[in-house]
Amino acid sequence: MDIVKNILEASHFAHEFIYHNQPLLTAQEGADYFKIDTGQTAPTLIIKTDNNFFALIISGSSRRIKLEELSFLLGCKKTRMANREEVKEQTGFDAGNLPLIGIPLPHILDKQLFSYPCVYGGSGQLNRTLKITPLALTKLNTVIAITTVFR
Repeated sequence: MDIVKNILEASHFAHEFIYHNQPLLTAQEGADYFKIDTGQTAPTLIIKTDNNFFALIISGSSRRIKLEELSFLLGCKKTRMANREEVKEQTGFDAGNLPLIGIPLPHILDKQLFSYPCVYGGSGQLNRTLKITPLALTKLNTVIAITTVFR
């Protein structure tokens, strides 16, 4: 079952699945492959706080996640990146293969993504990239914040 495809077909948001022969594992690889700005790539990451997990969709041009500022934003004491086992358990997807939509966690989006008409990110399949508008991400995920704590 393809959760991402099913969500998109039901939503009627414009999108494109782009198939490629090799996995694109970094923002730079994606930017080079699609001939786009690194900031237009949109990796999805998972963080763990004191009492919950969250999905982050960041701009590929972000070099650092300010975990202290995320903790403040979320009203918690500790925030860390989830480990591979936690990512799989919480999302159903392997780390490094997280889709832009279809993850049943609260989402935090990087404000930089809204500088672009569309972004490129994970689709839940290694050799398939999802091209979609940032607005669609806000409608198809449970977004709790759009922020600039990524740089």
